[in-house]
Amino acid sequence: MKKILIVGYGSIGRRHVKNLLEYSKYEILILTKRKIKNNKETRIRYFDSLTNVLKEKPEIGFITNETSFHIEIAIKLAKKNIHLFIEKPLSNSIKNIQKLQKIVNKNKLITQMGCNWRFHPCIKKIKSIVEKNEIGKIYSVQVESNSYLPDWHPYEDYRKGYAAKKELGGGILLTCIHELDFLYWYFGKVEEIFSVTKKQSQLEVNTDDISIMILKFKKNILGEIHLDYFQRPDFKRCKIIGSKGTLYWDSSINEVKFYSNNKKKWIKKIKLKKYEKNQMYIDEILYFLKSVKNKKKTINPINDGIKTLEISLAAKKSSAQKKMLKIN
Repeated sequence: MKKILIVGYGSIGRRHVKNLLEYSKYEILILTKRKIKNNKETRIRYFDSLTNVLKEKPEIGFITNETSFHIEIAIKLAKKNIHLFIEKPLSNSIKNIQKLQKIVNKNKLITQMGCNWRFHPCIKKIKSIVEKNEIGKIYSVQVESNSYLPDWHPYEDYRKGYAAKKELGGGILLTCIHELDFLYWYFGKVEEIFSVTKKQSQLEVNTDDISIMILKFKKNILGEIHLDYFQRPDFKRCKIIGSKGTLYWDSSINEVKFYSNNKKKWIKKIKLKKYEKNQMYIDEILYFLKSVKNKKKTINPINDGIKTLEISLAAKKSSAQKKMLKIN
């Protein structure tokens, strides 16, 4: 039986394990600091040593531990020719990223960033509409993402999670990098950025909890992004304005609609009556496993993870320097 290594067994690690058990036939090796009791699942084995678990020669590694440790672990796994699924963001700094990239390229490894929103039907539909030029010449895009950090994992103290700790790579800008990720997927390179990213609320965190960004894409598209994790209810939206009309997605009703300037009316593009959030996670891991099997590059390799990380770090720098910055 082929083996998958899961490094880190927090919320996202547990989700992936549950989905892998149900939708794959791999044996699952879990590297964790947590004390596990009463393991009744025969396809799971737990380890507390990376050296020991690597002796099992896993084919695939899921890196789901704290952000600040992603690259260190990824390099060790890549050297062992292990294909990599790395949860977003890739890291909280650019340290050793080029080193990882060289090993990945040399060993011809399949990599994928864990950006599950690329697998949401509405986000995929917008991608298709953009690629088909249905909006015409795109002028601007507005994206908003709000949530309330203590609601993320109600069963644990939010103050102890990595998202609340700067030293572990937390903060709204890095932890909620999804919006930057799918905008990069839609429109490509960001040339300039201005940001106000700071701690604004009464949440007991030592990280930024709001980030407001203005971006200029290479295609001369202007973008506005608002991220925070001190707001209820959870809500996401995306509005893309072009010469032929306006495309709008609202997460609360899972609908994408297009206002046609010619027809002067809204046209429904997709509406999901029922959508289980977990389906995104199932779809992304099945896609990754298929890509590994077929030795085919994924839609979101670590190169994309590097690009979105560079944009995020430039936003932090812009906020600190209080000015618009060019991104090389």
